[in-house]
Amino acid sequence: MRYIPDISWQGEASKGGALAIGIFDGVHLGHQQILREASTSGLPVTALTFDPHPTAIFAPNRTPTRLLTLRNRVHQLATHGANTVAVLSFNEEFSKLTPQDFIEQVLLPIFNPKLVVVGQNFTFGAKAAGNVDYLRQNASFESKGVQLLTHSGGVVSSTRIREAIRSGNLETANQLLSRPHQLVGPVVHGEKRGRTIGYPTANIGLDEFATIPSDGVYAGWLTVEGTKWPAAISIGTNPTFEGVRGRQVEAYALDRDDLDLYDKEATVEFGWRLRDTIKFDGLQPLLVQMKIDCDEARRLTHSHA
Repeated sequence: MRYIPDISWQGEASKGGALAIGIFDGVHLGHQQILREASTSGLPVTALTFDPHPTAIFAPNRTPTRLLTLRNRVHQLATHGANTVAVLSFNEEFSKLTPQDFIEQVLLPIFNPKLVVVGQNFTFGAKAAGNVDYLRQNASFESKGVQLLTHSGGVVSSTRIREAIRSGNLETANQLLSRPHQLVGPVVHGEKRGRTIGYPTANIGLDEFATIPSDGVYAGWLTVEGTKWPAAISIGTNPTFEGVRGRQVEAYALDRDDLDLYDKEATVEFGWRLRDTIKFDGLQPLLVQMKIDCDEARRLTHSHA
């Protein structure tokens, strides 16, 4: 029985072009290199990505956190050269296709590409039995495997970027992404303590798959409904105050105490790590440090406006 894939499109579906295939989480420098290689063919470029992450099907307890929401992944793929983005639903039935089934039931009838471009370590089909060499030997279209990109002493990969973010090394993560790491979620009700001390923050609601930087204070930006503000961002449990619930991601739009952002979708971008989370001996030393943090966030974001 032929497999009928559940597939959605961003842009106009077309056949006979260049097809870049990958999960593309983060659309980092390495992914961008794959898209550039596809673009040099002069053919229209379609990026084929998968959702959810295949590990969610094979080993749900080891599913990695994500670097971009699916919507923003599609946006970044289009930004970096894809004329069309196809999102194929990765499910158990799809995971059982042999490499030849994938070629004959998905690649040829849906895309009929002249060229397929993948990373050199790309695998596909049941038990990851297919690779670039398999495509070259068994498919009618041309296939190219792009060498993995190295940067700052290591291979550029989504795994490396996640590790850098979780350790608070935003400088490396942002270099490998070619842009600031971002978190996206609704503004939810938090402790509301910031409002009482002159620093009203937007508390971002995030799910378990968000890649959250280590606890600390960061400089970056907060964007809601197309308006972008320089921001000081706090991640942690606010140890200075008793009874604070759980780990929170809060962004204060610098010099703005008049914003009502509840229930709106917010994007928080991380530019620089300022310091670790500290427990202060009361409110006054905390306020002194918060002013220092905001002054530094203002300086950094202004210099990169």
